[in-house]
Amino acid sequence: MIDELSNRLFFRLYQTANTLQKVGAQALESEQITTQQWSILGALSRTSVQKGMTVSELCEYLRLSRQNLTGVLKRLEERGLISRTVDDQDQRKRYICLSEKGHELWGNITPLINKFYDEALRNFSPDDRISFAHYLNKLGESMHMMDKNKQ
Repeated sequence: MIDELSNRLFFRLYQTANTLQKVGAQALESEQITTQQWSILGALSRTSVQKGMTVSELCEYLRLSRQNLTGVLKRLEERGLISRTVDDQDQRKRYICLSEKGHELWGNITPLINKFYDEALRNFSPDDRISFAHYLNKLGESMHMMDKNKQ
């Protein structure tokens, strides 16, 4: 019984992740932004990382592999949405930052993202959202530890 329930939960999670990729991309189609690009721009837009993030920090924060991140970063850089800077103290350390154009785009897409969130979560009460976030965090941490233990 518990195995069947676990299978159903993970299958629903898989379906939801696939739908998120599709519908999330549709939400930002007018700006030609993919869900992966959206997540990177969002990570870099946080005030706590105004100096930028290293590729390793971005990988850890987004829980992506370096291979998955490299191509997306290249496309964002080609569009002028991010820039790379060198650390003043350690010339080997490079930071990825939102460019001025990236900040402008983030300001433009934030209302689209908020509309997407409102539509996707319209059947969730505030308490539902808190519980949902709690359980996603628990699952994410468990799977993150599984990943760390394999490395």
